[in-house]
Amino acid sequence: MDKFTTLTGVAAPLPMRNVDTDMIIPKQFLKTIKRTGLGASLFHEMRFDDDGNEVAEFVLNKRAYRKASILVTGDNFGCGSSREHAPWALLDFGIRCVIAPDFADIFYNNCFQNGILPIKLPQSEVDKLMDDASRGANATVTIDLEAQEISGPDGGVIKFDIDSFRKHCLLNGLDNIGLTLEKTAKIDGFEEKMTVARPWV
Repeated sequence: MDKFTTLTGVAAPLPMRNVDTDMIIPKQFLKTIKRTGLGASLFHEMRFDDDGNEVAEFVLNKRAYRKASILVTGDNFGCGSSREHAPWALLDFGIRCVIAPDFADIFYNNCFQNGILPIKLPQSEVDKLMDDASRGANATVTIDLEAQEISGPDGGVIKFDIDSFRKHCLLNGLDNIGLTLEKTAKIDGFEEKMTVARPWV
């Protein structure tokens, strides 16, 4: 998993509440177990019409936001089913940070396991960032995870809270597998002792 330290990028505004995981990545794209290629289908039913043409009004189809790496959105983002394909699709598109007043619990946890930083902020702070994001190509925002700060295009700074363990994991690029591999020496030592103590196992 890629480390998350500091991210500077364009923030895209998606002022919608209750965006569920089927909206993020529709069910017909869940046939793969690969984490790549899903970005093309991110928000498919909002990005494309029935003929597969781009919907010009959708934010990620606008020229200023095609390479957005930050998403500012509404309350209860990621609700619905627990599909891990949802953070995979966001990450494959290039989104490394999602900012909202609140998230569905399973989606929130899945983000940390895939190198995405989900930031919870009061609605008033989200509204400020939504306004910043509405500036298009000038909506450059910097996320400093170590300092737990968001710097807007006008130099304003917003502090955010994050669990210290999750922060450690993101800063060091550790998912559950990475955390386990950190203990390889202890695991090997235990296995060696067990082989001696219980050779019949």
